Amino acid sequence: MTFELTDSLKTALLNALENQAKIFVVDAEKGTLEECGSGTVDEDKFYSIPEWTSEDGFGLREAFAENLRSPLVHDELMEVLHSGRGVFRNFKESLKQYPEVEKLWHRYKNQKMLEVITEWYNSLREVWGLEKLDQMPESDETLVHDDFSFEEYDPAFAKEIRQNIGALLDGSNNDLPADVSSAFQRMWQDRFEKDCNGLQKGFICHSLSDDFAGCILVKPVCDDRKNVILVTNFFVSERFRGLGIGTELLLMCVSSLKSESGEEKWLVMPNIIIPETIKPLLIRTGFTQIDFGFLLKI
Repeated sequence: MTFELTDSLKTALLNALENQAKIFVVDAEKGTLEECGSGTVDEDKFYSIPEWTSEDGFGLREAFAENLRSPLVHDELMEVLHSGRGVFRNFKESLKQYPEVEKLWHRYKNQKMLEVITEWYNSLREVWGLEKLDQMPESDETLVHDDFSFEEYDPAFAKEIRQNIGALLDGSNNDLPADVSSAFQRMWQDRFEKDCNGLQKGFICHSLSDDFAGCILVKPVCDDRKNVILVTNFFVSERFRGLGIGTELLLMCVSSLKSESGEEKWLVMPNIIIPETIKPLLIRTGFTQIDFGFLLKI
């Protein structure tokens, strides 16, 4: 007897896989999930569901943490996973501190577990002599507009950017002496004050709880070369890194510049604001590396 893998059945299977206390079967006649009784499984009317163990759950969490591009959350989750006690509970509690990453985790987990369910269902369809279903397309893990708001830069945001200017310092430099770190922050604040002359434009990002998440600001290099545009600020707060915000800010800025009429433009990203972590992003976006930074023809 065959059954259809409906959306409601998928949801029930997702919940059942994580329930280590009970055993469930699919009732093919009803197309529903039922708690398994003794001798229930016959692989005709009642089918056993995919196996999912605590080891599978741990492996899924470890893969998510290992591939997380947010250094701050990556390190914390990896420490939790290898602490040896209350791993699942502590993993869940740690993610609560980072709501945006927590949403990313649930998307990732559901996608990977649905892949397991689809593979299991396809093995049944093969036995039934039916064509396999297509695997679900990978979800967009950077659905940043679901979790963040983006606005065009306005001078009213200057104070907020100034307060968050320390985010320019890469997290890997946290071991710098306090005087050095303070000096770098002062340098960036001075640069921002110098460039804050009404000619800047760009985009700023906030979380849905209105926390500052990042920004990109640009301005013409000089008055008589307004088609050569300099990126003056481009950074994402450490707690929000790895969520696709930097990519979205850059693409929005480039798209905005392209939409403007006039002669062709050049966007310059100087070495002084380029951490190693964003160089792959610049190359993917079409920038060419030059002696003093990166250059994009628009």
